[in-house]
Amino acid sequence: MKDLDISSIDAVEKALMDVGYVPERSLSTAIFLALRLKKPLFLEGEPGVGKTDVAVRLSQVFNSRLIRLQCYEGIDASSALYDWDYPKQLLFIRMHEAIHMEKEAMAKGLYHERFLIRRPLLEAIWNEDPRPPILLIDELDRSDEEFEAFLLEILSDFQVTIPELGTIKAKKRPFVVITSNRTRDVHDALKRRCLYHWIDYPSLQKEYHILMVHVPQLEENLARNLVALIQGIRRLDLLKKPGISETIDWARSLLELGKEEITWEVVQETIGCVLKYKEDQRLLKESGEAFLKEILKGDR
Repeated sequence: MKDLDISSIDAVEKALMDVGYVPERSLSTAIFLALRLKKPLFLEGEPGVGKTDVAVRLSQVFNSRLIRLQCYEGIDASSALYDWDYPKQLLFIRMHEAIHMEKEAMAKGLYHERFLIRRPLLEAIWNEDPRPPILLIDELDRSDEEFEAFLLEILSDFQVTIPELGTIKAKKRPFVVITSNRTRDVHDALKRRCLYHWIDYPSLQKEYHILMVHVPQLEENLARNLVALIQGIRRLDLLKKPGISETIDWARSLLELGKEEITWEVVQETIGCVLKYKEDQRLLKESGEAFLKEILKGDR
């Protein structure tokens, strides 16, 4: 299969399940349509709900290379597209000056592909992979609007002009997954070029299913209590709600410690697996053992 294609929504769902990702039906539909329509997939949601993991798992499904562009404040075109390896170019100049090479020949050799540093966007466009790569543009909301406009141009035609080398056009267009934690609104012009899907925190039953996929050795009752507690913790007024990865880390930690049930002492001992701000830890501790008992009683 040279193209990234899949026969049905059910096939998407099964393929993701086979690599350890438990999708909602609506997400499987969005992925199926994005693949068929050859459009980028824009995923928004709270941190820790599995947006980045969609791209990672799709690269496993299709046995394609994952190319990741991590966005951050101040990212610019040269950081995302390409740059020249100036130290190597300088060494090249000194070596050829020593042998009195003509300036025209030196200039021609100076801007050669071997001195080009391919950043993620150029790597995704200028690829010779058997299958198109998966391009993950992660946390786009961290970048500024100027970078967003630049990205819009790249996603329109998947080609780039390097003055010294000419225009490079993608032979195999990558499948693009863009994620955002919605710390700011991404411009409508970019969203219009994508298929959009919001990923929310999972329901209790789905999170239990996810947990058992990733930590199958966990005893069923312990898993249900742990998921119920995580869901209850998320309802608190926290600075940072725990994501699915924290649920999995907590479960694995309980196994490592040989814990067979969740007590208030266990919660206090292992709270660092779940809450990563001291203010959030203090809030949970102030809720007291009654909070835990109320949740576990409700789960029964």
